[in-house]
Amino acid sequence: MTIQQLEYILAVDQFRHFAKAAEYCRVTQPTLSAMIQKLEDELGVKLFDRAVQPVSPTKVGEKVIAQARVILSETSQVKDIISEEKQSLSGTFRLGVLPTIAPYLLPRFFPQLMEKYPELDVRVTEMKTQDIRQALRDGEIDAAILASILDEPSLSEEILFYEQFFGYVSRKEPLFKHEVIRTSDITGERLWLLDEGHCFRDQLMRFCQMEAVKLNQMAYRLGSMETFMRMVESGKGITFIPELATFQLSAEQKELVRPFAIPRPTRPVVLTTNKDFIRTSLLTVLKDEIRAAVPKEMLSLQAVQFLV
Repeated sequence: MTIQQLEYILAVDQFRHFAKAAEYCRVTQPTLSAMIQKLEDELGVKLFDRAVQPVSPTKVGEKVIAQARVILSETSQVKDIISEEKQSLSGTFRLGVLPTIAPYLLPRFFPQLMEKYPELDVRVTEMKTQDIRQALRDGEIDAAILASILDEPSLSEEILFYEQFFGYVSRKEPLFKHEVIRTSDITGERLWLLDEGHCFRDQLMRFCQMEAVKLNQMAYRLGSMETFMRMVESGKGITFIPELATFQLSAEQKELVRPFAIPRPTRPVVLTTNKDFIRTSLLTVLKDEIRAAVPKEMLSLQAVQFLV
């Protein structure tokens, strides 16, 4: 049994005439008749009563034709999926990325992705978590790279890797003399944190059990992570940076980095799409490129790490 044979019996059922069905299928009548006869021989039943005019399906023929319609409909969907997949590595792809992820992750994989797939137009927008959530709902972006699980029924989410938090400590701070950071060592007076609405801030606040951060946060509400790092380097206070940021530091800057004591706060970096997004081959390529671009030890949660 072939798809072509099923197409032929549907055509005969539609036109109730072998010659017209053959013309519709763009084959000769003997070819169409022979293919249907071969199918009948294979099934061991007659699908059409040829003794009457117009030709009509037999009782069992009606059941086979009904099932053939289902099969051909499914086949059409398969063809649509394949057609979409062949086009999925070209055209526009809109990606939302957290500002605390973009500067450190994108340079590791984005240039290579563009070189491998020059027909793909990836448009990246830096957005906070709540803005990404709304943009996915509104169809303004196709996918997002987040640092938390949104856990919404309409979304498909997959963890790409795990990323620790590190302290970035001024040489003038007492904490600079410590090899590790303990939450009891952290006070808001000397702490530079991102503005409210950044999940990076929220995750650290929860982990450090800080209900409120004063002074520096109040004095510099619209800071960026890079700005806070420069503040620390100039001799003022403490801030926090994600693991990938440490790979961009000079030897001198790395002297300011301090790990947390065990358990170490760690965030999941997650690729999120709407469940009805069908460009699956594109998502696979994106996931593979990202995972290949980060250190292997970041691909799994370590025993010393604690998800925040």
